[in-house]
Amino acid sequence: MRSYISAYFTDEEDLLRASKTLMEKKILILDVLTPLPVHGLDKVLGLKESKLPTVGFIAGAIGTLFAFGFQTWTFVVDYPLFIGGKPHFSIPSFIPITFEVTVLFAAVAMVFAFLFRSKLGLGAKNKIHDERITDDRFVIIIEANENDEHFNNVKAILEQEAAHEIQLKEHK
Repeated sequence: MRSYISAYFTDEEDLLRASKTLMEKKILILDVLTPLPVHGLDKVLGLKESKLPTVGFIAGAIGTLFAFGFQTWTFVVDYPLFIGGKPHFSIPSFIPITFEVTVLFAAVAMVFAFLFRSKLGLGAKNKIHDERITDDRFVIIIEANENDEHFNNVKAILEQEAAHEIQLKEHK
């Protein structure tokens, strides 16, 4: 079984300060759970910038090419109609549909990329660490070693950083 230490905080400033202290002391933080976004936490934890905008841009570009290509093929090659003497290949008339398909491709791709990255696909199990996290608590989850010295060392650091509650839990 895998053990971990859960440190509960009531204030986001205490959470940020404790996270910074733990990272400076090279203690492995598995996760930080918060009921609301905490600005600056990703920098403290050293997390990389999200690739979601890149996915959206690439999918949007593919959507643009698809919409423009499909309209061109439809109106020029497959079913050319003479409408009021206008040319078959008319870029201004393609703009609204091209824009809509671009937004559709980008949005759908970003939703699926987010679900894949967050491991929230179909059949994902809901793992709520503690009900209080969704309400008013901030939690740092730290990997616990087998020895008591590590737990006591981490506990002392967390108590110094104003942790409201510290628990040692086991996960199957």
